[in-house]
Amino acid sequence: MDQFLNDLPKAELHLHLEGSLEPELMFALAERNGIKLSYSSVDQLRQAYDFENLQEFLDLYYQGAAVLQTEQDFYDLTWAYIERCKAENILHIEPFFDPQTHTERGIPFITVLNGISRALTDAEVKYGISSGLIMCFLRHLSEAEAFATLEQAEPYLDKIIGIGLDSSEKGHPPAKFERVFAKAREMGLLAVAHAGEEGPAQNVTDAVDILKVDRIDHGVRAIDDPELIKRLATEKIALTVCPLSNTRLKVFDDMSQHNILKMLEQGVKVTVNSDDPAYFGGYLTANFIALEKGLGMTKEQAVQLARNSFEYSFAKPERKLELLDFLDRYCAL
Repeated sequence: MDQFLNDLPKAELHLHLEGSLEPELMFALAERNGIKLSYSSVDQLRQAYDFENLQEFLDLYYQGAAVLQTEQDFYDLTWAYIERCKAENILHIEPFFDPQTHTERGIPFITVLNGISRALTDAEVKYGISSGLIMCFLRHLSEAEAFATLEQAEPYLDKIIGIGLDSSEKGHPPAKFERVFAKAREMGLLAVAHAGEEGPAQNVTDAVDILKVDRIDHGVRAIDDPELIKRLATEKIALTVCPLSNTRLKVFDDMSQHNILKMLEQGVKVTVNSDDPAYFGGYLTANFIALEKGLGMTKEQAVQLARNSFEYSFAKPERKLELLDFLDRYCAL
């Protein structure tokens, strides 16, 4: 089953590139850029990943991002993730990046974007992995700062397919970013937003109604509102769920309590994703395996989750058909 899940053709729709920064690469980049980390070894840094909640994780996440300085650093970060995709038969990716994490440190927006987009272009050429890049706003910052970031991005919209909203959900409801999302949609960008992870089901509703998102990131708290679940299923609003992340951050105490398969059976278009895999203990295959071990996920359910990832991706229609054909041929073997 583990081999079946690894080789299953998949797409990943919820992955923070900065959250794929493994300790080994963090140390290598710190050395390259003359940055002194507050950890003496890779092992000590790994031990620091034993955080208790989202905020403790975010504190470590932003500290780690400080080693990213040059275009080559962002290329290397992205390429390391792409190599994982190749190994796990991930055929299409829509990764997130957080420009504000870097521009706040004085790193030019274009430095970040060029490094990432160059790696994504190489991924398609070398491995046939298609992609679409999503730029996220940090919700603990102001909407005015989000507008400034959108303005920075405007000359480069050929490299970005959409916007997202991440960081601390508590105290930062979707309505805070209503105007900047409206502006981004006017510019032709797609929209997604984190909602219903540490916040209530109402945040999912508000992200759909106020921000007019095309997809919800996480969304597991939607289960608290039966009418919302029906709506998500009827309107085919996909959720990009991250099982290992949810258990690591104590959204669920144990994988056996996770509700992804329950939502799948209720007709919600859920997908499996790895979120910040360097910090949460596993990339995409590991998340699929965790569902099989913790929830008894069947092959049929795994295939449906993979199918959802292709159907509710932002890939072009002809690419979606190609991806679905890969999946059908794999399942026919």
